[in-house]
Amino acid sequence: MSLSDKQVEYLSNCDHRWNVKTGATGSGKTWLDYAVVIPQRLLALKGEGAAVILGNTQGTANRNILEPMRDIWGEKLVGTIGSDNAARLFGRRVYVMGADNRKHVARIQGMTIEYAYGDEVTTWAEGVFQMLKSRLRCPHSHFDGTCNPDAPQHWFKAFLDSGADVYNQTSTIFDNPFLPPEFVENLCKEYAGTVYYNRFILGQWVAAEGVIYRAFADDPERFIVDDLPGGDRVRSAVIGVDFGGGSSAHAFCCLGFTVGGAVVVLDEYREQAALTPNRLAEAFVDFVRRCQARWIVADVWCDSAEQTLINGLRAAAAAARLAVNIGNALKKPINDRIRATCILMGSGRFFVNRACRETADALRSALWDSRKLTEDVRLDDGTTNIDSLDAMEYALEREIPALIEAWRG
Repeated sequence: MSLSDKQVEYLSNCDHRWNVKTGATGSGKTWLDYAVVIPQRLLALKGEGAAVILGNTQGTANRNILEPMRDIWGEKLVGTIGSDNAARLFGRRVYVMGADNRKHVARIQGMTIEYAYGDEVTTWAEGVFQMLKSRLRCPHSHFDGTCNPDAPQHWFKAFLDSGADVYNQTSTIFDNPFLPPEFVENLCKEYAGTVYYNRFILGQWVAAEGVIYRAFADDPERFIVDDLPGGDRVRSAVIGVDFGGGSSAHAFCCLGFTVGGAVVVLDEYREQAALTPNRLAEAFVDFVRRCQARWIVADVWCDSAEQTLINGLRAAAAAARLAVNIGNALKKPINDRIRATCILMGSGRFFVNRACRETADALRSALWDSRKLTEDVRLDDGTTNIDSLDAMEYALEREIPALIEAWRG
């Protein structure tokens, strides 16, 4: 088994109560843990307390830790999670739990924990971590964890700098000599000009501030097109719908997916003035007809918070005999949607039709909220057009995993 210098360094120094690897995506942090660290820690347990693995959710902990660990060590040594939220790992019973919500505090309250492993710690609810600190109470208790850097004011950064018994190793993507150079080059392109480059490439704790889509704002003509480059063509399209309320507007976005693996904003609609439900339904029918006249559009994903309006769109579409499925948007975390859009821009696979001025202006003017110091929040105070971005992202989000996987191979 070959190890990088950083991985050898960690194994030589991880004898503290808290042992944390922070740094870039792909720097080899988690691989070392499921290949070496976690098995060693579990086999060394004295049976004086519980062992737990915590992730953003139980599902992500299973996907990020248990599944790749099972690929290395086999099903006999790495079992599956049962109804009691525990799995048998190397002969030890290990609880596997989510930590993204304060409600999970109760799951570890009352436990004495001999060993804890933490995946994606910066995505946890702070209350879960605070409770974990009080439960890790054996004299020889250890914690191993990983995270990508976040804002400098993040609560976990404050803990790392607190003077507690912490070994904190930092790394950049360039510290992993086993990554293919092409992969590293592509990842650098994807995040270039964004806060994600500093965090996920250089492993730095930096604030998200200013313009979100810097590449678009600096050079919009790179993304605004009359025709798709290289003779690429649209294979299918999806419509996203964001409903207005108060000072916000109703917005529709028709997003195309191309044969070459790109996405393009094909058409848009935005109405700032208050509309009656009937008028909104009429505008929707007109928009769908306009889009279906040019592209294959089978699905419409709408803001799930407005079920009455969605039912109105369904009724109007049925009356107009539109062959289209209308359902709820996934509404994945906004920052996940932002990050995916940045990746598409950085990899040269995101375009906006020149006629879609509302969406172009929304991308150009989208800002991070400077008042939010401990988390990344997109400014949404009515001064920028968030409506067109939401509609675009509702159309995009279901395709994000496939688009990124296809690009990275």
